[in-house]
Amino acid sequence: MEILIKLFWAFLKIGTFSFGGGYAMLPFIQKEVLESNGWISMSEFTDIIGISQMTPGPVAINSATFVGYKIDGVLGSIFATLGVVTTSFILVTIISKILNKFKESEVIKGALLGMRPVLIALIIYAFIDLAKEAYIDLKSIIITLIIGVILLSKKVHPILVIVIAAVLGLIFYL
Repeated sequence: MEILIKLFWAFLKIGTFSFGGGYAMLPFIQKEVLESNGWISMSEFTDIIGISQMTPGPVAINSATFVGYKIDGVLGSIFATLGVVTTSFILVTIISKILNKFKESEVIKGALLGMRPVLIALIIYAFIDLAKEAYIDLKSIIITLIIGVILLSKKVHPILVIVIAAVLGLIFYL
């Protein structure tokens, strides 16, 4: 039961103190799951992020579910997932009741505008940290460049991009 409480608490902190969605949460998840608790390795973290992006749903919730499952099975998944969504659920419930009253507030507008650049910085930080693990050789860089060209030159569905990357991985690494 102690590990379930630790999972809930860790993901409650992640859900409470990160703002801006799943990608902005990645540095917080990494800090709690890898550095503070040592539950998984960087390689496993990278795999979990990849799987979380391929499965339906938000990255943060999927990550919590996968980490929780790895640590303590189905109950671990439930506790970690509940932890990451609890604060958002409470805040959305409260804010939805009072949003119309304060939506024109200059203070609220200013605070939200001030947070936007931080979200970009958190996403860039997560990218750089994951890139250290993902770019293991020239082949992985070539795959990234090919996928980058495809994404920038054509409007390609994300599922197709994942399939193309998987095929390139098979071609390059088998």
